[in-house]
This record gives sequence, structure tokens and C-alpha cells, in this order.
Amino acid sequence: MGALPASIQIMIWAWVFVIVWIAIVIAMNRKSHPKALFVLFFAELWERFSFYGMRSLLTLFMIKSLLWQDKHAYAIYGAYGALVYATPLLGGYLADQLLGYRKAILIGGTLMALGHFTMGLLPLVHQDGAPATLATTNIFFLALALLILGNGFFKPNISSFVGEIYADKIEKKDSAFTLFYMGINIGAFLAPLTCGTIGEIYGWHYGFSLAGIGMVIGLLVFINGLRKGNIFQNFGKSPNPQLLKTIYYGIPVEIWIIIGIIVLLPLTILLIYGHNLLEYAIPSLGVAMLIILIVLSFKQDTIEARQRLWVVIVLSFFSAFFWALFEQAGSSITLFTDRNVDRTVAGTEIKTTALLSVNPLFIILLAPLFSQLWRWLKKVNLEPSAPVKFSLGILQLGLGFFAFVLGCHVAGADSLAPLWALILGYFLHTTGELCLSPIGLSLVTKLSPQRVVGFVMGVWFLSSSLAHNIGALIAKTTAIDKPVAQLQPQETLPIYQHFFEQLGWWAVGFAILLFLLAPILKRWMHGVE
Repeated sequence: MGALPASIQIMIWAWVFVIVWIAIVIAMNRKSHPKALFVLFFAELWERFSFYGMRSLLTLFMIKSLLWQDKHAYAIYGAYGALVYATPLLGGYLADQLLGYRKAILIGGTLMALGHFTMGLLPLVHQDGAPATLATTNIFFLALALLILGNGFFKPNISSFVGEIYADKIEKKDSAFTLFYMGINIGAFLAPLTCGTIGEIYGWHYGFSLAGIGMVIGLLVFINGLRKGNIFQNFGKSPNPQLLKTIYYGIPVEIWIIIGIIVLLPLTILLIYGHNLLEYAIPSLGVAMLIILIVLSFKQDTIEARQRLWVVIVLSFFSAFFWALFEQAGSSITLFTDRNVDRTVAGTEIKTTALLSVNPLFIILLAPLFSQLWRWLKKVNLEPSAPVKFSLGILQLGLGFFAFVLGCHVAGADSLAPLWALILGYFLHTTGELCLSPIGLSLVTKLSPQRVVGFVMGVWFLSSSLAHNIGALIAKTTAIDKPVAQLQPQETLPIYQHFFEQLGWWAVGFAILLFLLAPILKRWMHGVE
């Protein structure tokens, strides 16, 4: 493989490692979990491969190919992220009330595949490195709109599907979600190394098209699981199949949903164009959903059910804060890596997108260890409560930003921070993520009333939508209104250093606040762990 570029060699070895790792994980867990979990594991793995493959290229593509300045690229990235995590509210509700998880996942996967392949069409109307034309922007935004709506149907419902399968297996639910979360991050690990590397070396459209192929594979895995009826048993079916067949104005309800999606496409494109409106619309939607959740909590039959929903509300707030800072990885941290990190190893420069795989690689390696850690701590009666785990996650996020600051302090005369500081920061962000994200997914399915778990999961993802909105506003403070070709590392390094230091202290403050609230939240959980 000596004749291949170093980044391609890294990609090949990554695939070899993942194939071996998955074989080991399945061998260790196949007797403990039903086959349905592993079907959803692989479907989600490929869906995340497609999602993170596109995400790894998005900001760099806008700045380097479309020649958009930092502020505009950050705004579009933020709008995309905000809408990606807002639409699960609609997709979760429709699955709960009408479609069921199976059909919602199929609709979502199809839309996302179409979105990725639409991105692959961009070279037909756009010359790389030339200013974006109206035709380029329209196709680009159409692709984003397809991805946004597809994610809304796919993302919340595949997680809820796992929760339904383990509804009567509470003792195995955390373990199942940790394995499921590993599948998410295997896809996220391979995506930047594959789609990102191919896109940066051979052409952006090749990277985007590879993401589409990944989504098609995910769909085929899921469809194959559906064809073997005994795997999913009766899980994930429509809660109201008769209503789905009901005819309105000569058209079945199921077709009306497809028509509704088509109508929503231009509306979503308009929201991306008018991204400034989202700075007000997403927080307003968040407040509305918060009110609905509070009203829903007071409609519960028992005080236990009511207070459990209150825990979801409080932790959603802290989750939004965590992801607003964590998702700097796709915006400000990506540009910091590109502009102010020494990426040369053994005389070879590592591609910026490839370094986005560091976080998911750590997840893959550490998730089984964390799963065992929580089991061992539970066994010796020392396992921290979910709110305490959340506070530890936010604290480690802050420490990760301080690692970036340390890298800026020891940067050389060329104003390039050492690669080890970036990797250390990502390591701490990863350990923080493992204390928060898989625990949160599992907790929502445990604390929510069964008949509205998809809707509550949608609200949970809405907190991530708000996070992307806030994250884009935060990232804009690092933007420089100057053509990318004229930027020098000496002028960008102090901006990133000050920025990361501020984020670190904010994270420490929020972690302390949640730690102080943890005893109250634990009481409100009424025995749910």
C-alpha cells in the first residue's frame, strides 16, 4: 500500500480494525441480546456513516469550494443542525400516533439517501473554487432539506424502536443502548476517514455520493430485517393501522403524509435561506415544547410519572448546553484544526476531515469499558445517578476545551498547536459524551410514559436543535471577515485560544450547577436508574 496516499492507507486500516472489532463485540454479546438489536445496530451504523460523512465535509466545502466566508458558513451549518434536530419532533409524533417506527424509519432513510445523492450532483452546476451561483445554492439547499426531513423520521424512531424492544427487559436496556451507541460511533468514525478523505483528495461530490451509498446500505439492512418477520416480532408496527388506510378525498392517509413531506421541502429550503429567522424560531419552538411537556406532566395519573417528566425537562436543558459546545467540532474546532494545528505526522499531513474521526474512535474503544464500569459501580453500590453522570460529562467537556487552550499556549513560532493537544481535547470530550449521551437516550425511554415516548424523544432531540442554533451563534464570535486565502495562523490563533478558554469555564460552571441539583432530580426519578 506504499503507493497510496497516507490518508487512504489510514482509511483502509480503519476499515480492517472496525470489521475485527464488530466481530468481537457481536461474539461477546450475541447471547445476551436479541437479533433485532443487531439489525438496528447495523442500520444505525450506516445511517450515521452517511450523516457524519456529509457533516465532515460541510463546513470546509462551503468555505473552500463555494467561497463563503466564515460567518455565512457557520450560519448555514447552524441552521442545518438546528433543523436536523427539530424535525424529530414531527417524525416522532407521527410514528407514535400513526406510522409506527418501521415505516417512519423507511421514509426517513429514503429521504436521506436522496439528499446525499443530490449533493453528489453539484459538480454539474458548480465549478470547485468558483463563487456559488443561484443554481448551486438551490441544489445545495434542496439536498440539505431532504437530509433534514429524512433525519426527522429516522433518528428518533430507531432509538425509540430499541427502547420498545427492551420495554420488558429493563435490566438490559442500558447495556443495549451502549452497544447501539457504539454502532452510531462506528459509522461516525468511518465517515470522516472515508467520505471526508475521498472528498478532500478526489472531489467533494465523491465524498457526498459515498455518504449516499452508506444510507442505501443501511436501508437494505433494515429491510432485510423486516423480511424476516420473527426478528422484530410485533415491535415497531403502526399503532393505528386502520387509520393509515382511511381515505380522505380519494387518497389514503399514508399518501397524504408523503404529500405533506413534499410540501415541507420548499418550506425547509426557505428556512435555510432565512437562517436568521431560526435564531428566534427554534428557541420559540423550544419554549412551546417545554410548555407542552409541563402540561403533559400534569396530566399524568401519578406524582411519580409527573416528576419523572420534570427530570427529562431539566436534563434536556443541560443536554442542550452540552451539545452547543460539543458541536463546535463541526464548525469552529474544524477550522481551528485546519488553520492552527500541526497535522504533520512522520512527514505526512493528515487531512482535516480525518481528525473528526478521533472522537468516535475513542467512543468505540471506551464504550465497552464504560458499560462495564457502570455495572461494576452498581455492583458495589457506588454507581452515580444519571444527573451526576451528566454533570461529570459537562465537566470533562470543559476540561477538553482547556486542552485546546494548552495547545495554543505551547504553539510554535508558526502558530500551529501540537496535534497531541487536539487529540487530548477530543479524548476528554469523548469521556464526557459517554457520561451523558447514551445515558440520556436510555433515560428518556425509561422516564417517559410509553404512549408518548416517541414524542418525548423528539423533544429530547429538539434540545440538540437548540444547541446547534446556539452553537452557531457562539462559533460566529471566531469568524474573520476576510477571504480564506488571506488568513494567517498568527491572527487566528489568539482568537481560538480566548474562545476555547471561555467555553471551558462556562462548562465548569454548568457542571457544578447540575451537581448541586442532582439530589433533587434523583428523588424525582422515583427509583428509575
